[in-house]
Amino acid sequence: MPSTPRPPQTPDQLFALDSLIGEEEQAIRQTVRRFVDDRLKPEIAGWYEAGSIPARDLARELGGLGLLGMHLEGYGCAGTSATAYGLACLELEAGDSGLRSLVSVQGSLAMFALWKHGSEEQKQEWLPRMAAGEAIGCFGLTEPDAGSDPASMRTRARRDGDDWVLNGTKMWITNGSVADVAVVWAADEDGRVRGFVVPTDTPGFSAPEIKHKLSLRASVTSELVLEDVRLPDAARLPGAEGLSGPLSCLNEARFGIVFGALGAARDCLETALAYAGSRTIFERPLAGFQLTQAKLADMSLELGKGLLLALHLGALKDAGRLRPEQVSLGKLNNVREAIAIARECRTLLGAAGITTEYPVLRHANNLESVLTYEGTSEVHQLVIGQALTGVGAFR
Repeated sequence: MPSTPRPPQTPDQLFALDSLIGEEEQAIRQTVRRFVDDRLKPEIAGWYEAGSIPARDLARELGGLGLLGMHLEGYGCAGTSATAYGLACLELEAGDSGLRSLVSVQGSLAMFALWKHGSEEQKQEWLPRMAAGEAIGCFGLTEPDAGSDPASMRTRARRDGDDWVLNGTKMWITNGSVADVAVVWAADEDGRVRGFVVPTDTPGFSAPEIKHKLSLRASVTSELVLEDVRLPDAARLPGAEGLSGPLSCLNEARFGIVFGALGAARDCLETALAYAGSRTIFERPLAGFQLTQAKLADMSLELGKGLLLALHLGALKDAGRLRPEQVSLGKLNNVREAIAIARECRTLLGAAGITTEYPVLRHANNLESVLTYEGTSEVHQLVIGQALTGVGAFR
């Protein structure tokens, strides 16, 4: 092997990934990276430790950058490529998974539901304000007893004259306590799942925040409580009937996670590389030990493979050919590998890795939530298994 020292490379450079990314997408990625480095990284450890985040201020700043609903067309949305959106998610999650969650729930769940399934009046009322970050949305699907099985939801929508009356509870809802509007899914009296646009100042609606979290602390997580919430029929999403409505939104959010989780992994790996280069042990840098380099090589390989998969799925989505089971491939692999990278990087930092001075354990804790939400690993394994065998094994 050559012994001449060479300048160190980043994993991106090692895989020459920029050759797969267009100039406009690179420019968007760089803009988001600067925002994360300058605005978010100096604050995020404190927000995480305090368990709070200035969500409304951040929403306006993110809206000003055009990042909210950025992959949607019209209504004040930027209309970027899916790949550009994915790269933005990656850079945001390099700051913190909670920050990417804010953007993902706003754009790929709440805004996408309105954009795809809403009436023109609903779109005009909400999407421009949400794109600007002047209004925050949340997405009410998960329930205390119906997470991976949304068909078992207990929230009910009862017809009463020209109105609908909603009763039920949603759980683990990002942005819930700060939201201006909630997209809520409920089963009608015939068992059909319907979506409703619920302004959060509607009588009977409340959103108590969930505290005492060990993960996603720099994110607002809430319960949604609906007690005889009366809505006009105009609040119903006319284009959504059945589980295909909310599931189409989940696929949008999962796509962002395919990229986003790798941002957390990259930040951990960059931190470990810098630490290993500066930490002296037994009179030599930690980076000069074979076991250290083996760990760094393996993690860089998995990160690079995940990025190649994400960019491939982005190209498929931009071409209109991405299938749900392919999104499951990306979510399953990339989150699983990201959390493994975060944990391995913690070992390289030793005791320093458990403090908020370094981001690795914060990322690892956050990724525990990312591993679960938008479909657990087991759910995605079954989606892939059904695609391979043609046999459903969910029950």
